Amino acid sequence: MGDLELLLPGEAEVLVRGLRSFPLREMGSEGWNQQHENLEKLNMQAILDATVSQGEPIQELLVTHGKVPTLVEELITVEMWKQKVFPVLCRVEDFKPQNTFPIYMVVHHEASIINLLETVFFHKEVCESAEDTVLDLVDYCHRKLTLLVARSGCGSPPEGEGSQDSNPMQELQKQAELMEFEIALKALSVLRYITDCVDRQWSVSQPPQLAHLKRIQRLHPVCWFLSPGKLQQFEGSRWLTVAPSEQQKLRKLDGQVWIALYNLLLSPEAQARYCLTSFAKGQLLKLRAFLTDTLLDQLPNLAHLQSFLAQLTLTETQPPKKDLVLEQIPEIWERLERENRGKWQAIAKHQLQHVFSPSEQDLRLQARRWAETYRLDVLEAVAPERPRCAYCSAEASKRCSRCQNEWYCCRECQVKHWEKHGKTCVLAAQGDRAK
Repeated sequence: MGDLELLLPGEAEVLVRGLRSFPLREMGSEGWNQQHENLEKLNMQAILDATVSQGEPIQELLVTHGKVPTLVEELITVEMWKQKVFPVLCRVEDFKPQNTFPIYMVVHHEASIINLLETVFFHKEVCESAEDTVLDLVDYCHRKLTLLVARSGCGSPPEGEGSQDSNPMQELQKQAELMEFEIALKALSVLRYITDCVDRQWSVSQPPQLAHLKRIQRLHPVCWFLSPGKLQQFEGSRWLTVAPSEQQKLRKLDGQVWIALYNLLLSPEAQARYCLTSFAKGQLLKLRAFLTDTLLDQLPNLAHLQSFLAQLTLTETQPPKKDLVLEQIPEIWERLERENRGKWQAIAKHQLQHVFSPSEQDLRLQARRWAETYRLDVLEAVAPERPRCAYCSAEASKRCSRCQNEWYCCRECQVKHWEKHGKTCVLAAQGDRAK
């Protein structure tokens, strides 16, 4: 990796071997924070490895030590925390933390894990090493894609810019909602990589891919709703109007949807088990309108999908099957809900008192650790695009001179954003001086 190497091979192995699942009650605790920092380092190193194409040791370590199921369980645990505990925290009227960054780190944890999974699931052996938890991951992706479909009727995700009257917790809720949309896009990529494994031969007697294939086949209508054709594109945490000359250009998100559809419809295993009802046939045939010559030039393999849809017009539909079906089901979400049912208020109260009300000294120590974790040179190397203004999301060229973490397009935006950024900025700067 050269100068941008973040973790030495031995160090990366220690971090991977130490990964474990945390109960909801321990979200945000000292041990949990240490693992979050370790995950961020592994995440950035995995992206650096993939960028320079010089082997991907993080992916290999996760498979070797059997930690992919651990990541899936952590992902679903923090998803449940955000749905069940975070809203309780936001409703506590007398909870006015001086700094919401400790809570933000828990909210952001889901994005960190799904980003790491998106990077490593490109390799089919990672999907195989997920074992039975791949079913839980498929259901997780289904929930996120349903969110995308629901929001498609709203036109856009919530804007990142806050109101002057918002308190810190309300601002955090808005950030979490915007982050949820970006997480859903990552989940779409993960689902596409899972579909790549539909025909893969597994080394156990009962092939798990058949179980997750049955689960994925229920998602065809959702995937269809994500097909290309919009006049706006979500990039860089915001909606951008696509110029007429660019509307036919295939973008990454569109490509992931088409490849997933290709895998689900043309795989021999999928075709052998798919029940073609009249409703499903009608939905699938609508895809023909999007298979333009321009699209086929960019993804030539879709010509096979075009031929399949042409044959589908002559295919007789089948009534829904009423046979007895034995199907393996995901367990993580139901187990976590069963273990914590009726305890959400108690968990929130415990975390308010012991986790999310740190002293000024604790915040300074944590800021120092954050500064050590998020190295600026590495962040710039893994960034997919140019920095964006923290206030208006425009392309930014100026960085906060004190903490060096936030970017701005102009002095005016920096001044407007200071009320929100100031406390975190001071803590980060103090952490740097404490090194």
